[in-house]
Amino acid sequence: MKTNKPIFLLLQSWLLLALGVLISAHVVPGIGYETGATLIVAVLLLSFFNIILKPLLILFTLPFIVLTMGLGLIVINSFLFLLVGSLVRGFEVAGFGSALLGSLIISIISLAANSLLYGKVDRQKGGRPPGRRKSDDDDVIDI
Repeated sequence: MKTNKPIFLLLQSWLLLALGVLISAHVVPGIGYETGATLIVAVLLLSFFNIILKPLLILFTLPFIVLTMGLGLIVINSFLFLLVGSLVRGFEVAGFGSALLGSLIISIISLAANSLLYGKVDRQKGGRPPGRRKSDDDDVIDI
């Protein structure tokens, strides 16, 4: 089901994040949660951190990210996952290794689900990522 409504895209991203955290908790030793409510709180906090903290962290660590050819983003995602584990009572992330594996699983699930839902976007022919329409205020350079 393809939709461009922002609320559905937000709900879809939360569900994918929840699925990724749920699978991470069952696959990765050192990641766990007590109740479903704890899982929901952890997912909401993780998505909030991805919206607020992640862009700031990317900005401050941009030379490191460029130097590592983007692999520094994995460290940022792991740090945010570890931070959520330390802030949410009942949601446990044992250490950085567990956070690293958990964030990799979440990224893979998100990548797979988005490619299944939306397919490949052909940027050479003016294709747009999901949820974006051509408008007058678009950037001149679309990478």
